[in-house]
Amino acid sequence: MSFTHFNENGRAYMVEVTDKADTYRVAVARGEIVMKPSTIDAIRNSGIKKGDVLSVAQVAGIMGAKKTSDVIPMCHPLMLTGVNLNFEVLTDRIIIEGTVKTHGKTGVEMEAITAVSVAGLTIYDMCKAIDKDMVIGSIRLIEKTGGKSGHYIRQEEVNG
Repeated sequence: MSFTHFNENGRAYMVEVTDKADTYRVAVARGEIVMKPSTIDAIRNSGIKKGDVLSVAQVAGIMGAKKTSDVIPMCHPLMLTGVNLNFEVLTDRIIIEGTVKTHGKTGVEMEAITAVSVAGLTIYDMCKAIDKDMVIGSIRLIEKTGGKSGHYIRQEEVNG
């Protein structure tokens, strides 16, 4: 297996996609931010002075997906047709799941991963005044459809 982002001289380049077929593409990513239960309580009870944490993180994640090609050098700018984030608030963590869709020549895996990452960073930023020990992690691609490589589902998600 070879990497696709190197030219014949071994230098980085953006992969040529002109001749690729447009297909419907969806990617789902997931991550989490672990925090003190008291921080979770503050989020649930509107106790964060900066505002509604999950609403702001939702918008930030969408914006992050839209700007992925600005921060990941070899990503193509894409016309996204949909971006959604969901948050599962548990006792000591928030699970963040992002779904990104497009109809185009290249996938949206990086956009989904970026959406989850930016949402987690936003939660951290909004809550850091009361909890500097938060940990953002386990950010990974869960599933993707479309394109030449077809359907992918992360095995540990299938096997539980």
